[in-house]
Amino acid sequence: MATPESAPTERPASPLLRALQAIERAGNKLPHPFWLFTIMAGLVIVLSAVLSAFGAGAVSPVDGERIAVKSLLSAEGVQTIVGDAITNYAEFPPLALIVVVMLGVAVAERSGMLNALLRGSVTRVPGKLLTFSLALAGVCGSVASDAAYVVLIPLGAMVFKAAGRSPILGLVVAFGSISAGYDASLFITPTDAILAGLTTSAAQVIDPGYVVTPVANYYFSAVSSIVLAVLVTLVAEYVLAKRVEGLAIDGEDADAELGDMRLSRAERRGLALAGLAVLVVAGVIAAALAPASSPLRGPEGDVLGSPVITGIAYVLGFLFLLSGAVYGRVTGSITRAREIPEAMVGGVRELAPVLVLFFAASQFLAYFRWTGLGEVMAIRSAGLLDAAGVHPVVLFLGMILIISLMNLIITSGSAQWALIGPIFVPMMMLLDVSPETTQAVFRIADSTTNVISPMSAYFVMALGFLQRYSRKAGIGTLFSLTLPISMTLLVGWTLLFLAWWALGIPLGPGAPVR
Repeated sequence: MATPESAPTERPASPLLRALQAIERAGNKLPHPFWLFTIMAGLVIVLSAVLSAFGAGAVSPVDGERIAVKSLLSAEGVQTIVGDAITNYAEFPPLALIVVVMLGVAVAERSGMLNALLRGSVTRVPGKLLTFSLALAGVCGSVASDAAYVVLIPLGAMVFKAAGRSPILGLVVAFGSISAGYDASLFITPTDAILAGLTTSAAQVIDPGYVVTPVANYYFSAVSSIVLAVLVTLVAEYVLAKRVEGLAIDGEDADAELGDMRLSRAERRGLALAGLAVLVVAGVIAAALAPASSPLRGPEGDVLGSPVITGIAYVLGFLFLLSGAVYGRVTGSITRAREIPEAMVGGVRELAPVLVLFFAASQFLAYFRWTGLGEVMAIRSAGLLDAAGVHPVVLFLGMILIISLMNLIITSGSAQWALIGPIFVPMMMLLDVSPETTQAVFRIADSTTNVISPMSAYFVMALGFLQRYSRKAGIGTLFSLTLPISMTLLVGWTLLFLAWWALGIPLGPGAPVR
């Protein structure tokens, strides 16, 4: 029986914690994203029939023709729902992109290369650069998809402990960097392919020939990764370092050692040769693109129209596959050629939840586009905003606020963008804001509040790791440690974007200035 001295005392929850708990309860009541898209598709069917009956429509500012809402409860509508269901899925832009990229990523992951790359980026750096190196590895960790959480969170705690610092601080730096900076990276990532496909689909509501490539935000994303790593470092050193001093290190991992998290000689050699292989291929591509008459150039002889750029998802998948195969051969993790397609099969298997979600999302977007609801809503909304004289900066800030709040409950970036992209992208296009710019704004809002969402599976994972070092740590503890990172990155990244936009710097290769 516990004595009064040993019994835990209940503290009243802070307003922030109560708000967090309310968000968690509300989010738990939401259906699975698959059913969310199915419900939305049903609403589109009903809404299209009602609005069509009332003759709803809008005049296109592009060609001056009237666009009327079409009912899905008609002969042609039923054809779209039933007859075109397979086509709707097969032609869903992100579907093939993410599968092709993941075929290569799966080989790189199966070989152990991504794991070694993440470990090597933080276990062999000077102490003064440890925080920044861990933060940068976390921000760029999305190249390894969700594996970054599994590898870097415990690794961050251990390397900080080995350096004589609080393992809790290392854990929070790793988690905060990965989660709040997920949509920024020095590398092209699978997320870039997914977002590009969804943005392309949304942009084609206004311009059927518009294509957004996976590198459309690369310049902005690469610079953002450095800026975000610096911001995380500043928050960690000047705010969180003092905060963690009061947290007891009494968990089961309190005495854990770095051990085999360091790279072996074979792993270092494997990474070096894998990197060399990538550089050789990149050099060959660059040399092939150099001549003005090169067949790798675009139809007009330009580099940006090159199939290397338009087919960057394939190139990216190939580079992942090549580097993973080289690394696996050197380290012995892949010894036979047959293991490569076996790894690719495993990668597709892991995509199963995404493929299921994409089926529901593809039907919803196909209905939304066919009915004309997207165009009508975009035209009407853009007309109201234009008439009100709303400055683009106000639109950007409003969009960031809306998506940031949504992100607390709907933590899947692809699901969220599939829901709201068909509204925001066409509307902004009609206000002379490019799809690439709108996508960049989405990246900011989608990333920065991930780290404080209790609906995120990785928030729960991070809490589990935290409790292995501090037994009494709870949701409020983790929230108090990650909120400064979230808010600093939200404000800092937004200011970077506004400065980028104001200066008219291209967001990526081939992307419009604005």
